Amino acid sequence: MSNLSVRPRYSLIVCDSQPVTIQGVRAITAAHTEFDVVAECDSVIALRDLASRARPALVLVDKAMGLDSLPSWLHECGPAATVVWGSAISEPEAVRLLKAGVQGILRKTASPDTLLSCLRAVVEGHSWMEESVFRAGTLNDRARRSGLTARERQVMELVEVGLKNRDIASQLGIRPGTVKIHLKHIFEKTGVRGRYGLALSGLKDRGVLEIATTSAGR
Repeated sequence: MSNLSVRPRYSLIVCDSQPVTIQGVRAITAAHTEFDVVAECDSVIALRDLASRARPALVLVDKAMGLDSLPSWLHECGPAATVVWGSAISEPEAVRLLKAGVQGILRKTASPDTLLSCLRAVVEGHSWMEESVFRAGTLNDRARRSGLTARERQVMELVEVGLKNRDIASQLGIRPGTVKIHLKHIFEKTGVRGRYGLALSGLKDRGVLEIATTSAGR
């Protein structure tokens, strides 16, 4: 009899400059039935070639491979779900990665369970991020936003979709300096620090981005 609880097996390519890291991913995935590391490489050039030939379901890439080449190799990797991880990932980098089409973001301090949760989420079509990528105070409660005025909510929503202060001012018919004042009040009321934090928090609140609450490295 077939075991209906067994997950399908997904092919995975790991691109990392550290052989020990790659072997660690192999060891973690080998203990589970749903992932199979079919290839490994240590450069974006090699990743493009491997991805075009192997057509993996997933690609795990070290951020150290270079953010500047991100858009091009995402295009080269075709339909593969892409996860980027690194020793440290800032909020601006996370926003940039998500806008480029990356589905999963986590740090290399993540636990094996967190890594597997990320891989499972992105291969099922979700966008996923580890909570520790956020700075303290970013993951505000939706209720804390309820204290915003109507204008502040308008400003916040435009910041969340990536508009600059000048563009927000033009769209709302106010001065750029007034936008700055509204942002100051928004940061004070929500606890979010910075426009990148607002962008990530907005994605979370709209259900576009899944946030893992498992502590990294546990």
